[in-house]
Amino acid sequence: MFDLTEADRPTRTLVVCQRHTRRAHSRHGIGSGKSGEQNGGSQLSQTGQKSDAYDPLSEEAVSEICLLVESAGGEIAKVVTASRASPQPATFVGSGKAEELAQVVKQHDIQLLVINQAITPVQERNLEKAVGCRVLDRTGLILDIFAQRAQSHEGKLQVELAQLRYLSTRLVRGWTHLERQKGGIGLRGPGETQLETDRRLIGDRIRRLKERLVKVSAQRGLRRRARKKVPLPTVSLVGYTNAGKSTIFNRLTDSMVYVEDQLFATLDTTMRRLAVPEYGEVILSDTVGFVRDLPHTLVQAFQSTLEEVSSAQVLLHVVDAAGISRDDNIRAVQKVLDEIDASDIPQILVYNKADLIDSEFRGKAMNSFDGKITEKVWVSAHDGRGIDDLLAAISRLLAACRQRYQVQLPISAGALRAKLYERGTVKAESQTEQGDWEIEIELSDSALGWLRKQPNVQGIASY
Repeated sequence: MFDLTEADRPTRTLVVCQRHTRRAHSRHGIGSGKSGEQNGGSQLSQTGQKSDAYDPLSEEAVSEICLLVESAGGEIAKVVTASRASPQPATFVGSGKAEELAQVVKQHDIQLLVINQAITPVQERNLEKAVGCRVLDRTGLILDIFAQRAQSHEGKLQVELAQLRYLSTRLVRGWTHLERQKGGIGLRGPGETQLETDRRLIGDRIRRLKERLVKVSAQRGLRRRARKKVPLPTVSLVGYTNAGKSTIFNRLTDSMVYVEDQLFATLDTTMRRLAVPEYGEVILSDTVGFVRDLPHTLVQAFQSTLEEVSSAQVLLHVVDAAGISRDDNIRAVQKVLDEIDASDIPQILVYNKADLIDSEFRGKAMNSFDGKITEKVWVSAHDGRGIDDLLAAISRLLAACRQRYQVQLPISAGALRAKLYERGTVKAESQTEQGDWEIEIELSDSALGWLRKQPNVQGIASY
């Protein structure tokens, strides 16, 4: 949709962050508050906001949008902040702030203005006219990053679908001179304006993409059902983007998944087998990171990918322990989990980057969140600290979902007996006078279903 690297040079970008105080006694619902400017990376003032609420002018929020711009290939030229009671319906910012932005655009040779919130197509178009450069909101910026990161065929289809849905509401901006058909002698149009043609073409493309994604989703479902035949539980890494999920994934599985200090470095799902002490093998899944105000079009487009999360038995919710907005990020992730019906899956809260914080913070960490968070683990994916504690927590949580059974196998079922040792926790074993095995074992529901389908099983009894 948008190329933030023109002629191998990053696009000079102006970032606008605006806080909405929503004053109850504002006469017209719109009021101007204090505003200010800071160069990128500077400490920003905070006014009119409760300390426990997310503040779009906080240092963490401003750093995040700047990192998003840099991840897309842009260059931060300046950051401008403002505070209003509510967004201005026509231009999002006030008229005075729009004039100020137009001056900044001229002074710093700005090529792109990024708004750290979602804005309407009308606000985007009017603001472009007012400041004299392209305008992109947070949703469009995230879509651009996803388009750059998508590697798999499915990922590219999902991103394209989300982009077209976003673009379909903004077509008018490029074709204002063709919006209306002219009448009169010699002025009759071709019967269909360029805007109508583009809308029809985009609608056709969206329909074809949906059809292809249905087929891809069906293939993913077949692979998921095939994995269920091998009764290994799935453990999925989830969390805010750039919290260190892929680094933890590499540390646990000795893999070489792409890791970079940037937002949305991982987009496509990666799976590996992981041996958990005192439990057995599981499938560990590394998924796309979440972000605050994740565009709903992306959640819809990535539904089949996010199903890997909702079908997991355990979620490892990775948190950047050194981040200022760690608690806000936890809530943002929980909100996305609610949206994909995964909030009831048991979670282990994994505080990563423990090497960057002091022990005092651990006592101040929040103890209750929405969702089924069972326990907290402190780890450092950088030096491996706490990884053994994480594996032990996974083992405890998965073992709690198991039940104990008495399984009887014939002497000829040696291969099946070996698989039971791989996929369950054998507590005791003995042999009958006829040489058959009687095995006392703990199994999950999926492993029990698999075992019942094996032809050599002589009997299964629960305790």
